[in-house]
Amino acid sequence: MISNLSPSSEAFLADTGRVQRKVADATRQVSSGKRVNVASDAPNEIDTILQLRTDEVRNAQIQENLAVAQADASAADGALTSATQLMDRATVLAAQGANFTLDATGRQNIAGEVQSLLEQMTAVSNTTVQGRYVFGGDQDSTPPYQVDLTATNGVTRLTSSPSTRQVESAAGGAFAVSQSAQDIFDSRNPDDTLASSNVFAALNNLRLSLLSNDTAQITAASASLQLASDHLNTAQAFYGTVENRITDATNYSANYDVQLQTELSQKQDADVTSAALAITQGNTQLEAAFQMQAKMPRTTLFDFMG
Repeated sequence: MISNLSPSSEAFLADTGRVQRKVADATRQVSSGKRVNVASDAPNEIDTILQLRTDEVRNAQIQENLAVAQADASAADGALTSATQLMDRATVLAAQGANFTLDATGRQNIAGEVQSLLEQMTAVSNTTVQGRYVFGGDQDSTPPYQVDLTATNGVTRLTSSPSTRQVESAAGGAFAVSQSAQDIFDSRNPDDTLASSNVFAALNNLRLSLLSNDTAQITAASASLQLASDHLNTAQAFYGTVENRITDATNYSANYDVQLQTELSQKQDADVTSAALAITQGNTQLEAAFQMQAKMPRTTLFDFMG
């Protein structure tokens, strides 16, 4: 195809087109704040940018999961503090009940307070945070226990779901963040019989011993209370460790988020100052080019014909 344009005109159009494209690209960067708006803006970097964005989304989810786990662990820690205080009170009552000077009526009165402690302990095992039973294991929408004074341990187990929940750390790996109410308050032997450290059973045995006015059984119940208290302390130590790990993971995730944002910014964000300067320079070049083009002579063959 034969062009009707002179070489100088073709060069003018090519140069102005190049400058206009440069101005348009700079304008997009200024308006969006991004150097890379579509894959064609930086085809060699788009894979890295997409991976960084994926890592940002994943890290945000990790932070959300850690926040939920932190709330649950904090509530569990507070609940176990209350549980330990209840056991301390039960130990005092057991010592009072074992006193040989106390009569049956006095022991029955103490038994009533121990029953109250059992009911409060059951309520602790049903601690909730935002509708979740923190000791409910994997079935955290249902309360795990209710009081049942006809049962051997004074409660009925409503669920037996294990606690397998773990949270992920942005640093890699995952860790357990909870224990079930059965693990903490209703410990069992492999054959499902009541373990000697069973919290519910220790309280209920003390209650029954007081009602039966049996000082020997009251003394035995005191020993069970100590084992159960030790078991509660172990559970609380677990949650203390969990809270520390969550704090460390949360701090790491926050720092990692800053790192990702910095890397992503370096890859895709525009240098708005440079882009604005490019727009100004480009428009100046176009204006000068059009002015010079307008002053070019327009001599044709007819100018030489008489």
